[in-house]
Amino acid sequence: MKIPEGITTSQVAAAIEEYIFSARDRAVLKRRLIDGICFEPLAEEFDMSVRQIKDIVYKGQDKVFRHL
Repeated sequence: MKIPEGITTSQVAAAIEEYIFSARDRAVLKRRLIDGICFEPLAEEFDMSVRQIKDIVYKGQDKVFRHL
């Protein structure tokens, strides 16, 4: 998912820090939303399944973007 127009990556990073409580989930979201890393490489990087990564990203981005 792309960052919505008018929202900077620094705003996204700040919202991730404020609203995502798990350090692992924060790291996954930053790598996906800010760095633009695809799901498969993230799954390898974090030693998780693609499904787990997608769950973290979809739930986390909903929470983050609700607050922006």
